[in-house]
Amino acid sequence: MKKLLIISIAVLLAALILPILPLSGEGRVYTDTIRLHVLANSDSEEDQALKLRVRDAILDAVGNLVEDKKTREEAEKSIRDNIDILTVLAKDEIALAGYDYDVKITLDKEKYPEREYEGVRLPAGSYTSLRVLIGAAEGQNWWCVLFPPLCTSAAEPQEKLAEAGFTGEQIRVLCDDEHPKYVLRFRILEFFEAIFG
Repeated sequence: MKKLLIISIAVLLAALILPILPLSGEGRVYTDTIRLHVLANSDSEEDQALKLRVRDAILDAVGNLVEDKKTREEAEKSIRDNIDILTVLAKDEIALAGYDYDVKITLDKEKYPEREYEGVRLPAGSYTSLRVLIGAAEGQNWWCVLFPPLCTSAAEPQEKLAEAGFTGEQIRVLCDDEHPKYVLRFRILEFFEAIFG
């Protein structure tokens, strides 16, 4: 009897959850996105201003590197091939501001909380991330989306997502803040990302 009850509950849960699982490819949010994460040396006003100065220099450079890229793989290769140049650029910007902090730039997987950028909501999870660590990297940080180029382009986010190959349904999931079912879909995405990611 206990076994039958467990099977019945499992079937009921499956019937409730299957219609809202990320069946439309929402999982591509994780695989087709490159994030930017800049960490300041400290929370001092000067270090936070420096973080923004370095961020602007990196955004300008990366914007040029990814502006004509159609896939995350192309964008990632372009960024990875230029990590040394980006590092020199960041070091030069730090020196121009009168500081001697070291800087480390990596391109790897990193966990992010749920965030919203320019009307695009991304679920929590593990993303490819360009990390810029200034000095001790113990200050408040700054996040953005490098690919699709949401923080380096004047175009509407929906346009950039479409250019990067996201479907209409995927774009609605990322940009529609009016419908709670999408929030639930993100929770399910985050659940599966935590288990399998």
